[in-house]
Amino acid sequence: MDTAWTWELSGYCAKYSFLTEPKGLNMREVERIFQLDPEPPVHENLNDYIIKAVQSRELRWFSFFLHCYENRLNGRVRRFLLREGLDRYDPERFLDYKMGCVLAMLDCLWGYDLAQGADFLTYAHHFIGNALLTCRMQEEAGSFENVDEYKAVRGIAWLYNQSGQSEQAAIQKYAQKHNCSSETAAKFLALAKQNRSRVPFYQTVQDEDSEETGEDVSRDDHWDYAEILWNGIQAKAVREAFEKLNYRDQTLLEKRNAICMTCGRVSPISTRLTFEELAILFEGSTASGAERAYRKAVEHLACLLTETGVLHMIQLKRKSQIKRKKKVAAAVYLYQVDNDGEWGEISFDFEAGTAEIVQLAEWDTMASEKFARKVIQYFLNSFSREYLKSVRLFETDTLVLTI
Repeated sequence: MDTAWTWELSGYCAKYSFLTEPKGLNMREVERIFQLDPEPPVHENLNDYIIKAVQSRELRWFSFFLHCYENRLNGRVRRFLLREGLDRYDPERFLDYKMGCVLAMLDCLWGYDLAQGADFLTYAHHFIGNALLTCRMQEEAGSFENVDEYKAVRGIAWLYNQSGQSEQAAIQKYAQKHNCSSETAAKFLALAKQNRSRVPFYQTVQDEDSEETGEDVSRDDHWDYAEILWNGIQAKAVREAFEKLNYRDQTLLEKRNAICMTCGRVSPISTRLTFEELAILFEGSTASGAERAYRKAVEHLACLLTETGVLHMIQLKRKSQIKRKKKVAAAVYLYQVDNDGEWGEISFDFEAGTAEIVQLAEWDTMASEKFARKVIQYFLNSFSREYLKSVRLFETDTLVLTI
């Protein structure tokens, strides 16, 4: 590191506490470790922070960059872990991979040449990918000389698995494609077979900012109710959250959904109890009372899962509305992501079927405006906006649940 660089953050401190729980790190902490208080100077273009860092040789501008980039960085780490089939809700692992990316960006900063005209993230993208692969390599059962050898092993594993051909045919094809000897290709395939019993699939995908990741995609990112609860990765988080609920909430969730939250058994949907039957089960309640209690139980569970990072929550509050002929013609809603940070604001014109994002919520994604777009989609497709004074949306990667 060039000794001329300085890293001075006087006047700033961490916005969120760290290691606040006796059992150790949690996901909320590791996803927010670079957030600063007060807010750093605002620049519309992230690259402006890097330009100032290089020109001034002051790394506080890199800290400001991390403050603004952190949400996107979290997304890249999360997607990589998902595609590798790893637990993306393990805070220690998540932090290790995340810090590997930050160290890679720091290394890139020393060699970043403003005169070349490329954005810093474009320049650093390949190195961030290598950092993620290096972290993955260190978790593998096998031993590799470097990340380039690890990439080669993954590459021939994919080729062999995809081709359906013999080992010798795959070796010859790989050697020809990569201009290496058959002996070298055979060595890579042997390492692959020694390292894993499951050979992953690889393909190039686009991340949320339309950047090619070139990362391993071994699993689809689809979602269904049973899988989100019991796919092996998230079952532990769901079970721990469920155990924190009181007996009434636990019973309501199990009986209404015909599912055993302890063992994961899902019964036919026809066996689930109606709200009338739940009211009888809890003497002194009405069907509407049972429904309200059930919705609160869902909310309690979802809030606990949000705290651990399994779900994302979008909380909405109506700020104002305009009615014409007894129908809501327009409205303004505030929204907050994960019960944390500053509220954003969205203006709706229901007659025209349009919406405008007035202000992004603090934890929304700056490039894709992911959560604001979910809110807009929900409201413009809603048939009950007359009654929507407040609502919470719970979101996984592809599904929104409303309560």
